[in-house]
Amino acid sequence: MERVNNCEGKYGKYIMQELILPAAHATPEAIFEYERQGKKRIHWMDGNNMPGAFQINTSWYLSPNKEIQLNLGDKANVYTKWQTHVHDTDEVVCYYGTDPDNPYELNGEIEMIIGDETHILTKSSMIFLPAGLVHSTPLITVVNKPIFHFSLVLSSSYSFTGADGNVFEAK
Repeated sequence: MERVNNCEGKYGKYIMQELILPAAHATPEAIFEYERQGKKRIHWMDGNNMPGAFQINTSWYLSPNKEIQLNLGDKANVYTKWQTHVHDTDEVVCYYGTDPDNPYELNGEIEMIIGDETHILTKSSMIFLPAGLVHSTPLITVVNKPIFHFSLVLSSSYSFTGADGNVFEAK
């Protein structure tokens, strides 16, 4: 068996080691807004930058964003404003605390609307959102240690329909 480093070799094309954003998220303004909200994106994979892949997003949450999110108002891009939305495919959203001695402690607090409930998450959480279930982007209210975020949409691209009926597609 041949040993190769990182993305080299015949199958290295399946390994992503850099951030490649869709155009909707790659503008300087979108990156600034995302990072202003205390988030640092690690990877974005979809069918555009990894043919055949479904959409996956990973980020670090480094500081609270609740006040920023709630005060964005009409200046917000549809994908940064705290709002409810639905996907036409299943989604898995995860939030993990980063203390290896207490892996189930989030070391923070996240508010998330699922259906007609607002959930306050203080534990590492993996959330399954069936297609069509109304949910929100997270309001990060407390960060005592970095929180690792992972989301997976079982589609080759990320899109949703907002509460206002507008459709957003990350292309």
